[in-house]
Amino acid sequence: MTAVKSAIDPVSMQLHDQDFQAFADALGASFKRYGFAVVADHGLDQATLDNALAAAKAFFALPEDAKRQYHMPGTGGARGLTPFGVEAAKGAATVDLKEFWHVGRELPEGHPYRQYMRDNVWPTEIPGFQSHLYGMFTALDDLGRKILKAIARYLELGDDYFEDKVQLGNSVLRMLHYPPVPADAPGVRAGAHEDINVITLLLGAEEAGLQLKDADGQWLDIAPPPGALVINIGDMLQRLTNHVLPSTTHRVVNPAPERRGFARYSTPFFLHFNPDFVIESLPSTVTPDNPDRYAGKAIMAEDFLTERLREIRLI
Repeated sequence: MTAVKSAIDPVSMQLHDQDFQAFADALGASFKRYGFAVVADHGLDQATLDNALAAAKAFFALPEDAKRQYHMPGTGGARGLTPFGVEAAKGAATVDLKEFWHVGRELPEGHPYRQYMRDNVWPTEIPGFQSHLYGMFTALDDLGRKILKAIARYLELGDDYFEDKVQLGNSVLRMLHYPPVPADAPGVRAGAHEDINVITLLLGAEEAGLQLKDADGQWLDIAPPPGALVINIGDMLQRLTNHVLPSTTHRVVNPAPERRGFARYSTPFFLHFNPDFVIESLPSTVTPDNPDRYAGKAIMAEDFLTERLREIRLI
């Protein structure tokens, strides 16, 4: 398998501890240029990641009828299984060639946000599935908040600006399975799209295919080195920053002929605002050269999410 050169140079998480300002500047510059950044030395516990991926692979290997009992139509795919051939990119003529499992935040009984967040469902067929996947959810949620502190520093907002806006966000861990691709497959593994949320943290896939669309319309390969994390800006943060930080179109293309027989797994974590957070352009991002694109169009995060889920055929 020929190695793919990544278009984006990694920023080491070690710099976060050594020189936080330099880390924030490097990360912010990458986001402003590409809408994406690659973070090396992420520091996540490898056993936590390996156990979650192994549990997900075991689930996806179950017979179709066993998996389908965890699909809940009409719920936006927020929890449990979204079967193969359901989700599509906005405006796409064909569905994506993938299936996935969603895990969300656990909330105590009586919490007001439970009106927005469904209970998780857990397959009984895979021992340790719940603890492994929720352990990964928690680890990525914590890391995402560290990344947001750096983004806040870059935007000169105060390091803790995002903390009370995402600490109970409607965030989702997605365990993705792209099965082998037949030569005559309609569509692609993931059609060109932008993410809905604040930031996405994507742990590497063993198979290549992730590309972003650069400002000049060229598709660039994103191939993080082992142990690195891909992070991209979502539409909610693009809206909040009045497009200072762009939400970039990206896709997962089908493999080369010699790799068609191999499945692809990846694990994006979609970090969201608290459901009742109101998204409106930050005053500091509105300038004569960058007028407010959303003047008079403030929207609650949950309403924005619902609107977008309809567009991608999940509700």
